[in-house]
Amino acid sequence: MELEKINFIWTDKKRILGMPISFTRYSVTEDRLFIKRGFFTTVQDEILLYRIRDLTFRQTLGQKIFGVGSVIIQSTDKTNPECELKNIKSPFEVKELIHKQVEQMKRENRMRMGEFLNDEVEEMEE
Repeated sequence: MELEKINFIWTDKKRILGMPISFTRYSVTEDRLFIKRGFFTTVQDEILLYRIRDLTFRQTLGQKIFGVGSVIIQSTDKTNPECELKNIKSPFEVKELIHKQVEQMKRENRMRMGEFLNDEVEEMEE
């Protein structure tokens, strides 16, 4: 049985002082985000893109100096409700790429997450 080749639309490593010398790799395909960590023991997590609820871009002064930043992801994934793509190149562009893919996957799967404000929830309970 031959495994299907995975086509990544973005991939990068966690960077230390701006250089990709860590053992953490981040990758995005059409429908999933992969986070692979470790050298002796490798662990790979994945999040289905349609489960992502929120994306945040963050860049500290130190990260600006080395040309990197972070993207924080909030999802409905049980094992990974929050993850951070740390010290990646072009973090704002990566956040936008992931956002576009998330929206596309939600449209293709006909999924929309409704958001309620606390006031609306309280009104519904009455």
